[in-house]
Amino acid sequence: MRKNSPWRGLVIVLFMIYMLVPVLATLLFSFATRWDRTIFPEGLSVEWWKAVTGRRAFGMTLRNSLFISFGAMVLSILLVTPVAYWTHLRVPRARPLVEFFTILPFGIPGVVLALALIRCYAKLGATIVYSPGMLIAACMVISLPFMYRPVTNALNAADVKRLTEAAHSLGAGWFMTMTRVIAPNIMSGIASGALLVFSTVFVEFTLANLLVGARFKTFPIYLVEFTRFDGRQASALAVISFAFAWLFSLAVLLVMGKGSGAREGAAGAR
Repeated sequence: MRKNSPWRGLVIVLFMIYMLVPVLATLLFSFATRWDRTIFPEGLSVEWWKAVTGRRAFGMTLRNSLFISFGAMVLSILLVTPVAYWTHLRVPRARPLVEFFTILPFGIPGVVLALALIRCYAKLGATIVYSPGMLIAACMVISLPFMYRPVTNALNAADVKRLTEAAHSLGAGWFMTMTRVIAPNIMSGIASGALLVFSTVFVEFTLANLLVGARFKTFPIYLVEFTRFDGRQASALAVISFAFAWLFSLAVLLVMGKGSGAREGAAGAR
């Protein structure tokens, strides 16, 4: 396919239609008064949006989901980044084993993981087993592949060994090397992994329902409750969930862009 081929633009347009039509249809259905006899809704109303956002549980579940998602994201960055860096630099022979454990969560259903955690830590008491902390830990497990792979790809693209040697030759310790040298050079991978982890955890229902349930109700649990009696209100909540994921992604990309601009400006000044 040539660079200026008209097929290239057609493929992009078709892809955008394929991605946007379901979201737009969900948004339109959340405003529809009735939509089962014609191609387009017979009327529009904001009643369903008022119904779902006017409840006290809306703000509470949204805060809970943001807390769980942000906590899992931050802890995943703090855990995975140093491990991936150390494995890449010092113990490359262990990389196949580490990659195996990071891929393993793909084969573990959420129900199995939740029941295994409950059985394993049952002796610690319900306060610990059925707690937000346990939910964050479980979400870190299922989102581990989404954090590890982008960070590893970024480490492979950067000359980590030379950067580390240069930092050590200038007197930097391991902590300063990791935070001031390595992390800025692999920030694209960290940001990509953070976005994937946040998006995955924010919509996680199975683990949240089994581990915390109504004790610490999250946004997906709140959404599923509405799917049982009114699809339009559930559609409104689904659109809100999409919007929060997009806004967070844009915020991270904006912060990353400013950080990259500042580093390039500092490098140019030197």
